Amino acid sequence: MDDLGLGRRDGLPDALRVLVEKLPRGTWEAHPNFSPLTRFWLDRHVMFRDVLDRLQGCTRAFLDGQVAPERYGRETARMAQFFLQELHGHHSIEDHHYFPVLEGLDARLERGFKLLDADHHALDGHLNALAGGTNTMLRGLSGDDPKAGAGALERQLGDFDGFLDRHLTDEEDLVVPVILTYAPEIH
Repeated sequence: MDDLGLGRRDGLPDALRVLVEKLPRGTWEAHPNFSPLTRFWLDRHVMFRDVLDRLQGCTRAFLDGQVAPERYGRETARMAQFFLQELHGHHSIEDHHYFPVLEGLDARLERGFKLLDADHHALDGHLNALAGGTNTMLRGLSGDDPKAGAGALERQLGDFDGFLDRHLTDEEDLVVPVILTYAPEIH
């Protein structure tokens, strides 16, 4: 599984794309098994990407001198706390409720759910580092070089953006076609 680690892959391997090849993204919403719960789940992914973009934009604006340190600190603390809590909760629900139902539906994709589980563990480390980087930045705002911590946070956010997008895209490509194909009962 190491060769498919979150930082080393550029998509799902062909063996895990068997359903998404039959049900590509552009067809999902028109499928009769596309449910409000699936729409909600995909919207959560959109929201995570949006909040991360906003964190990056706010940090760039501060570094460019367009936002005062107090406002930057306040907005970043609020958004980062929301982002970290919501993403952690989202992964917990997937790990404990959704994925156990989905992974047994198609034996060809069991390895894919193990991959997503490994992603969640890897992302936990990145989330902890992001929380630490945000706290370091906040403490540094009142120091001699308030932009140093923000610069480090900007790099962290950029790295995390790549990891998160890779994970969310692969997760969508694996999970949605399973839901559309098998219409499992998920509550």
